Amino acid sequence: MHMPATQSSSEIAYNGPMKILVIEDDREAADYLQKAFTEAGHTAHVAGDGETGFALADSGDYDVMVVDRMLPRRDGLSVIAGLRSRGKTTPVLILSALGEVDDRVTGLRAGGDDYLTKPYAFSELLARVEVLNRRASAREAETVYRVGDLELDRLSHSVRRAAREITLQPREFRLLEYLMRHAGQVVTRTMLLENVWDYHFDPQTNVIDVHVSRLRGKIEKGFDKPILHTVRGAGYMLKSG
Repeated sequence: MHMPATQSSSEIAYNGPMKILVIEDDREAADYLQKAFTEAGHTAHVAGDGETGFALADSGDYDVMVVDRMLPRRDGLSVIAGLRSRGKTTPVLILSALGEVDDRVTGLRAGGDDYLTKPYAFSELLARVEVLNRRASAREAETVYRVGDLELDRLSHSVRRAAREITLQPREFRLLEYLMRHAGQVVTRTMLLENVWDYHFDPQTNVIDVHVSRLRGKIEKGFDKPILHTVRGAGYMLKSG
């Protein structure tokens, strides 16, 4: 087992308390991380396998996740990819003994935000986790989203395209906001049902298609270029050009 280098909590600085999920099957390593994060002023929950970790991450509200790549029941990359497919944007730091370039690229493409090779120093791991949290906090603080000539202002609850004001119903606004937050990515019907409607029902229902059609009519009518695209068999994508 590779244990991280020790670091006294008095040497560690952080920006504020975080709620961290550690998914690590090595009990000794997991206990070490939980203790070290706690000493640094944070709250850390631990899951010992991929399925348990996925369930906690899917239902919980964590600032950052630290995920071991090799896990029982469900491997780390599958956990991350599954969460991303459900619209979960929690930053993820991948831990792995696999340190080749191809390994790191595979981890990042699976949805990881950073990749740290074992063995590691806890001070570096903590610094990386703090950076991920700061980036996520900055994204959450954004009040204006822009995709091409389309602009949504969360504070004034206004939408404009090419300076022309567009009036949306509350549900249409939430739908567009979610699509703009995930611009350039395929957004599935399930993701929209769970994040815009906040509940689960038959994904075959046409409620999504009806609302998307209405929204498309409002943000594309009178403009030359389409911006809300249907990805056949997958979902929708908001992108310019």
